[in-house]
Amino acid sequence: MTKKYIPATCAIWLACTAAIAQDQVLNIYSARHYPTDEALYSNFTKATSIKINRVDADDAGILARLKAEGAASPADVILLVDAARLWKGEIEGLFQPVQSKMLMDAIPAHLRGKPNPEGAVPWFGFSTRARVIVYDKVKVAKDDVDTYQKLGDPKNKGKLCIRSGSHPYNLSLFGAVTEHLGAQQAENWLRGMVDNMARSPKGGDTDQIKAVASGECSIAVTNSYYLARIMRSEKPEDKAIMDRVGIVFPNQASWGTHVNIAGGAVAKNAKNPANAVKFLEYLASPSAQEHFANGNNEWPAVKDLKIKNSALQAMTSSGFKSETIPISIVGMNQVKVQQMLDRVGFK
Repeated sequence: MTKKYIPATCAIWLACTAAIAQDQVLNIYSARHYPTDEALYSNFTKATSIKINRVDADDAGILARLKAEGAASPADVILLVDAARLWKGEIEGLFQPVQSKMLMDAIPAHLRGKPNPEGAVPWFGFSTRARVIVYDKVKVAKDDVDTYQKLGDPKNKGKLCIRSGSHPYNLSLFGAVTEHLGAQQAENWLRGMVDNMARSPKGGDTDQIKAVASGECSIAVTNSYYLARIMRSEKPEDKAIMDRVGIVFPNQASWGTHVNIAGGAVAKNAKNPANAVKFLEYLASPSAQEHFANGNNEWPAVKDLKIKNSALQAMTSSGFKSETIPISIVGMNQVKVQQMLDRVGFK
């Protein structure tokens, strides 16, 4: 084998080249399954010359993989799409705290993990999405679905479509509602939702919206960015959907609409921690934040950033009140919620 030139400053050539290679790579475990994110990764590489290797899985799968791999894990950055999963990764010791003035200045306190005594933070939220209610404007009055509680009201019997109760988006919503109502009332509410279902839970959020538009059901729950995709579409069938369905940001007169986040962390055993922090800081940059809004219809986490997304602007032209419940509480309630779902038969 032909040997390459060994710089005088490197005692061992292999160690030197490994260090150089390490400086130019970043391994990401991502639960963000959005094709539009490819531009995020490619733009980062263009700006930094750091190559990205990515593993895609769901939130739970990523956390399980990190635990199984332990110190041997190649992961540098972890991207998750649920606040409670970020909290779980934090308490299970899967992330390392990050010291970054740029991130602390850019990301509001309620959208990041709790700092340690040195002020380092375990994770940061980079985009937000609301858990909204859509309804058939022909069959349902808006006042009948203006709170989450009304999803379980007998007046809405046979009208509800929803995805699996065990999906992270719903577990976080249910965990928040449990904190607001108390365990017993929350379980009664979940039982009422089961009684009100037009069909068994199935599909994703887009399927629920389409089910309302087709008349299969009259009420559904969805994350706001799925709805925004349809609102921005030029397809006649999507325009027909938006002609049929109305949108509600629930609980505006009480605790506010449930808002979840997508966020990132540096893996505990990251082999390229400096590159990992650089990537997280990139996600908080104006260009990346605008991408979250315009590419995937999520609200940016950075304060006072103007967005051009017509669907997001239309949905929140007059603003909306979001809940401020601590993410840690939502996470802690999820075991309790899963037990409730089993008892009431919410699949």
